[in-house]
Amino acid sequence: MDELLDIVNDEDIITGQEMRSTVHQLGLQHRGAHVFLFTQDGKMLVQKRSADRAASSSALDCSVSEHVKAGESYLEAAVRGMKEEMGVEGVEIKALVRFRMNYGVNDNEISTLYKGSIDPDKIKFDPVEIEEVNYYSVDELQEMVKDDNVKFCGWFIELLNWYLGKPAKMSLDFRS
Repeated sequence: MDELLDIVNDEDIITGQEMRSTVHQLGLQHRGAHVFLFTQDGKMLVQKRSADRAASSSALDCSVSEHVKAGESYLEAAVRGMKEEMGVEGVEIKALVRFRMNYGVNDNEISTLYKGSIDPDKIKFDPVEIEEVNYYSVDELQEMVKDDNVKFCGWFIELLNWYLGKPAKMSLDFRS
């Protein structure tokens, strides 16, 4: 789906707007938002992207990953993503870090990672974008990353590494 995105410079200042397809075709820097949602017993909601997604199809991804639309804040994108992808509203989330990262060919973003708590019974994920959701402890996820038979989104691995205090391919020029 094509959508209008804000183009940003290295200081995260908006310099223009372009459609998502053009942004990715030209490698223009834009904004993203991610959310780690945890159950009361400390397990993270992890989505498996649907097989027909253009990027990272059938790969495990964090709870929510969104592009920030033109005119939208990072927080607004995260809240919209929780509603669109997981069918939940009113979840309190806290910004953990803002970072710059290359997500793949011509996919350059400044993004913010949020964290919140979720009741698994309230999740109604979007079956068009998401094949399934599961819940894993951070220890389980660390072990799964080592397994070559488990496919992860590259950005999710980097976010996990940062969360665990391990080296990550993220430029942490921006802390929220």
